[in-house]
Amino acid sequence: MATKRTTTKTTPAKTTAPVAANPKPPKAKPHEIALSPIVQSAAGIAAWSKFAGDASLQDLLDDFRKQVDKVQAGDMSSVEAMLYGQAMTLQTMFTSLARQAVHETGLKQYQAKLTFALKAQAQCRSTLEALAEIKNPRPVSFVKQANYAAGPQQVNNGATAEGRPLRAGTHAHTGTSESQQNKLLESHHGNYLDTGAQSAASRANPHLETVG
Repeated sequence: MATKRTTTKTTPAKTTAPVAANPKPPKAKPHEIALSPIVQSAAGIAAWSKFAGDASLQDLLDDFRKQVDKVQAGDMSSVEAMLYGQAMTLQTMFTSLARQAVHETGLKQYQAKLTFALKAQAQCRSTLEALAEIKNPRPVSFVKQANYAAGPQQVNNGATAEGRPLRAGTHAHTGTSESQQNKLLESHHGNYLDTGAQSAASRANPHLETVG
């Protein structure tokens, strides 16, 4: 008796595309590139650093981004080196211009070069002051508010009898309402008005007479 052979169907294994080890970030849009401070700085450095040769803009971006990350993390060593380098450059400019001014015979040339030399010296001092401020920052002091008043004025930061707070610079109520009314009734000569005294008849109304 013949036997039937049974065959099993095998499904082909699915192949997955290899994943790149370092996937490329999405390409930045033109307006994002134009507004990026890192890109702007790298472009400026590339334009003014021709003395070093033609540097790749992408290499400048990568290295500059690393330096920015260090500064944001609190590492100010690159900033300190930059300020010190600028101070030394300004010091060199001051020395060179001062030496050139000595050999000038014309007054205008002498005055111009000496003026530029002193400006370089002033900028060098300002740069060193900024470097010292970074190295040794000044302590921040919190000044407590103090209320002072000249003369009889009194500043009260509390509350009134009605529970409403007093504004700074207002006079405190030291007397009663009766004493304030007496002050209002006081005449210019320092006398109080007598409300019970009889008043004379006015010339405008001769027919009116005093009562009482």
